[in-house]
Amino acid sequence: MTIVLFHSMYGLRPAVLAAADRLRAAGHEVHTPDLFDGRTAGDAEEGMRIKDEIGRDELLRRAVAAAAPHSQQGLVYAGFSLGGSVAQNLALGDERARGLLLLHGTSDIADDASTDMPVQLHVADPDPFEPDDWLNAWYLRMRKAGADVEVHRYRGAGHLYTDPDLPDYDAEAAERTWAIALDFLADL
Repeated sequence: MTIVLFHSMYGLRPAVLAAADRLRAAGHEVHTPDLFDGRTAGDAEEGMRIKDEIGRDELLRRAVAAAAPHSQQGLVYAGFSLGGSVAQNLALGDERARGLLLLHGTSDIADDASTDMPVQLHVADPDPFEPDDWLNAWYLRMRKAGADVEVHRYRGAGHLYTDPDLPDYDAEAAERTWAIALDFLADL
């Protein structure tokens, strides 16, 4: 399986590269585009500033440019938080997409979205960036679009709980997430 894995608003940090290595060890080809051109953030505020400085449209342009050389293969789009939002936008626009793996983040869904791809979301419970009412609406809209959706929630975990270098890290939730995600990818 070929996977494009997008980083969070913290940039392309060691945790993203370690996640890519974990996926490679399971037999997947993984690409980790750097949407921030080498910049990383020390905290969420700095990450938001970098994201806002680059702008949503430019981030999506960079993501499309990074995924395009591999899209003929039928990609699995994946991402952490902001990267999940980017991955979702690209996956819903790619008729060859084989799947969507979202870690800690989602995005809005167009009313006319249509897909039959499998989607798996892993999210903290509660998550200040993905509140319950948003997740419920997201789930219903994704199902309406035709996606086969699984949502896995991790009670008491912080937003970016899979990143061992951040305060949100939850080792148990992270290991459960990776076990479930690897099974999902193996079934695609």
